[in-house]
Amino acid sequence: MNRDAMLARIRAHDRPWDIIVIGGGATGAGVAVDAATRGLDVLLLEREDFGKGTSSRSTKLVHGGVRYLEQGNISLVMEALKERGLLRQNAPHIVHDLAFVVPNYAWWEAPFYGIGLKVYDLLAGKYGFGRSRILSREETLACLPGIRQDGLRGGVTYHDGQFDDTRLLIHLVATAADHGAAVLNYASAVELVRGADGFVAGVVAEERETGERLKLAARVVVNATGIFTDETRRLAQPDAPAMISPSQGIHLVFEDSFLRGGHAIMVPHTSDGRVLFAIPWHGHTVVGTTDTPVEAPSYEPRPFEEEIAFILDTAGRFLSRPPTRRDILSIYAGIRPLVKASGSTHGKTSALSRDHTIQIDNSGLLTIVGGKWTTYRNMAEDCVDHAITLGNLPEAACVTRGLRVHGYHAQPDDLGALAVYGTDAAGILALASGRPDLSRQLHPALPIIAAEIVWAVRHEMARSLEDVLSRRTRALLLNARASVAMSAAVADIMARELDRDRAWAAEQVASFAELAAQYLPAS
Repeated sequence: MNRDAMLARIRAHDRPWDIIVIGGGATGAGVAVDAATRGLDVLLLEREDFGKGTSSRSTKLVHGGVRYLEQGNISLVMEALKERGLLRQNAPHIVHDLAFVVPNYAWWEAPFYGIGLKVYDLLAGKYGFGRSRILSREETLACLPGIRQDGLRGGVTYHDGQFDDTRLLIHLVATAADHGAAVLNYASAVELVRGADGFVAGVVAEERETGERLKLAARVVVNATGIFTDETRRLAQPDAPAMISPSQGIHLVFEDSFLRGGHAIMVPHTSDGRVLFAIPWHGHTVVGTTDTPVEAPSYEPRPFEEEIAFILDTAGRFLSRPPTRRDILSIYAGIRPLVKASGSTHGKTSALSRDHTIQIDNSGLLTIVGGKWTTYRNMAEDCVDHAITLGNLPEAACVTRGLRVHGYHAQPDDLGALAVYGTDAAGILALASGRPDLSRQLHPALPIIAAEIVWAVRHEMARSLEDVLSRRTRALLLNARASVAMSAAVADIMARELDRDRAWAAEQVASFAELAAQYLPAS
């Protein structure tokens, strides 16, 4: 994907697009993939970078949702378990099996959770990742050497999926482009254009690097802006009532020694009613999440001190080495676009449904919101079905159930640290071949080589230091201090690739350092 070529193509487009999708997160990218693979003429616009919002800040799990099973939302669990299986089938280079253990400290926990997880297995059917089973105390310790042993009776193990969220997102955007979609980041929808019939018939987009305004006609406009759903709806209807009840979740990242053995921990009940996970991810330990109602959406939400304290306290009850603030390598926070319960203006957001909602406003704007990363494909299929009807577009069947995602590679372990790139790893290795400057590791704490930076700029539309260190690689989320330490070297590489001067590189480094400070606890 080349941004200059995409922009030139959009400027030259001389007819209405079938669908313009506003929002370059999981939902918007999924809609673009679905529509493009049905042969529709699709444009995807993102006002920041792809995945800048919620889609880069997940718990890194592709799962059915054990908690939703307890709530009795069987249909959501079955949908998510099926989609989990399809994701591993279609993107095995990014999605893989992860074994979890629910540690048991009371006599009743093993049979209680054992039965529940057997139902979870049953609902997965042919899409199952592995069978759950009850573990003895010794087996539990073998799986989780770092678990607190005092009072431990045993555990229950089960299987779910794990992934790198923005690596999957970038590959979904690439999949859409591979099938003919035009995609553009840093292009803000600033106005919704009405047709002669009074319905939304296009978008005015501002190309943010130059300030150029592009008037883009469309037969259907899809609002897939997640936490900014209401803001986008109000471009067409200023008095539109709010659909979103935003909820913030945070995750703390530690070194891998806190979670040895390769298994994850799932704590099914915490003091705030949420599930807590401790999972191995990219050679680190990620612990989260919280569920705190917030008043307004933000691209860079700040973690609340009580959220940090809650996770440290809860993790400390289950780990033999309780983590402290000094152990935190990074904190990342995200806001979930939960759909308001009917007539609700307050209340506990953990109780709100994770089902998706499709709404067609009086203006003709089609909005899709809610859901979860795991179910993005099904959400997109539902959305495009509605868009075809709304825009009187050519009927075509959805093909994404068996569609291989860009980079598909059946044996990702063969690629080592570059596994999440799939077949694109060959291109990165080709860049690094015979080039010590591009094959060098940029920081000893993170297995990122300089060629990955070049690849991100040339083929993945990265435009800023943050794009590369937060989303094309995961340096900022894994180790904020290390990401700052390598930022000057990365900025120099990007400046050469983007034909920027030293002043640009210096500004990028300064701006990134200010951002990275938000990913560390206050001293």
